Amino acid sequence: MKKHIVCYGDSNTHGYCADPADCLGGGIRFSEEQRWTCLVQEALGKEYLVTEEGLSGRTTCFDDPIHEGLSGLEHLYPILKSHEFIDLLIIMLGTNDCKDRFYASADCIALGLARLVNRAKATDCWGGKAPNILVIAPPPIGAEMLESPVASTMGQLCVEKSRQLADSYRAQCELLGVHFLDAGALGCEFNQVDFMHLTSRGHRTLADHLSKLIPQLVK
Repeated sequence: MKKHIVCYGDSNTHGYCADPADCLGGGIRFSEEQRWTCLVQEALGKEYLVTEEGLSGRTTCFDDPIHEGLSGLEHLYPILKSHEFIDLLIIMLGTNDCKDRFYASADCIALGLARLVNRAKATDCWGGKAPNILVIAPPPIGAEMLESPVASTMGQLCVEKSRQLADSYRAQCELLGVHFLDAGALGCEFNQVDFMHLTSRGHRTLADHLSKLIPQLVK
């Protein structure tokens, strides 16, 4: 059996591209040659199976009052069960939780993440092995977003909250006993349109780091 890695995230896992000039084919989703999940698969090779589970707008546990079906907590169990058995679950969520309409501080968002991690731990998808989970704190939203077309829907407080996420996540991960990675510390590049979605170079940066890290986490 291949070592199975499930990547559970939002638009930066799905591969949303806000700048068509940066996307092969000029679409709004990066191609398989550009998405970090696919790049990790390519780097790790045939002994691994990397599964994408990214959904634009997904939160850790909050129900969005505007768009349905975006609570990560609500859909985690069936997704994990549909992909069992799993050797490593990668969770990269939190950017959408920073939207003003959720009224959640960074610490509250981290508590939502903790609920997600505990749900994953309790799900029978690990093939008799101990749960193996890597939490990635997403890069903080660029301050320039506040002058972008998406500012009115994201809100004025989300930039500062996103900057605080890594520290709040790190503390929760220590309590939960799961792996942690701060993507903001890797220098993952954001586009110059909305300042919160990775460029193709940003996808490559994240993939290069994970390709080296994952074999250390999956024995």
